[in-house]
Amino acid sequence: MAARKLIARINPTNSALFVCDLQEKFASNIKYFPEIVTVSRRLIDAARILNIPTVVTEQYPKGLGHTVPLLKEGLGENTPVYDKSKFSMCIPPVEDKLKNVQNVILVGIEAHVCVLQTTYDLLERGHNVHVVVDAVSSRSHTDRHFAFKQMEQAGAVLTTSESAILALLGGSDHPKFKEVQKLILTSAPDTGLVPAKL
Repeated sequence: MAARKLIARINPTNSALFVCDLQEKFASNIKYFPEIVTVSRRLIDAARILNIPTVVTEQYPKGLGHTVPLLKEGLGENTPVYDKSKFSMCIPPVEDKLKNVQNVILVGIEAHVCVLQTTYDLLERGHNVHVVVDAVSSRSHTDRHFAFKQMEQAGAVLTTSESAILALLGGSDHPKFKEVQKLILTSAPDTGLVPAKL
């Protein structure tokens, strides 16, 4: 009988939210960019309500601009935003934020580059990675699709925004349930993961 892999459960005390490179200059060429930003904002808002640390990176902001305004509004003044030139988010100042973190909830772009490399680095460092598939995209559907396959094969958990948010709550008896529930009363926008019915 084969051993079953234990899926790490996320909760507010052992998790962090990583927001990867959702910057202004990517808006015109990333598939479903506005929807990815909207879904990422839901997770940022949930993290803020549940006091989950959030880390944000910007890839070469001098050329690619800064984090899009909708996300900046939700982050608050105390959320660190780090410049990077490495593809992975695992740069020294970010690694310092990982000391007491078991699970990383990961959103952003691009799936096959920065999100994938971040996933690999986090897994190598012993963290569980929960990739929110409806909050991750690339310029091409092909790159996005195969990036998700690679991440899952490497050991990441592929999840959705609503699943992650409800997992963080753990149940309707959570004291912040009503506040967080408001974020998901409307279904997440379509981000092109499931083909439309014919």
